[in-house]
Amino acid sequence: MDPRLKIFLYALVLLLGVFISAVAQVILKKAAKKHYGSFIKEYVNVPVISAYLIFVLSTFMSIFAYKEVPLSLGPVLEATSYIYVTIFGVRIFGEKVGKKKLIALFLIIGGIVVYSFGTV
Repeated sequence: MDPRLKIFLYALVLLLGVFISAVAQVILKKAAKKHYGSFIKEYVNVPVISAYLIFVLSTFMSIFAYKEVPLSLGPVLEATSYIYVTIFGVRIFGEKVGKKKLIALFLIIGGIVVYSFGTV
């Protein structure tokens, strides 16, 4: 297999792991907005346990992906989580994106693009 294709496929695994980690964050936030009868029920319920299991899966996906993804590329791909979380926040929770956050997101996207051109 071509080494670049192999890195690309492992990078997709890393990106998928970052994405499902963002999904787990949404699940935790939704669970945090609910009222539970006791302290224990706040932490021992299906959404919370599911979210933490998703985090574990995401961690294993990252470990697997780093077998081929260069260490310098990993943080760049993981920075996409800020984009996913912002999109989920706006679409699911109706959060507002202020000017500073928008500028920060464009800087993150710009950094990813600049890094991508440097590796081609």
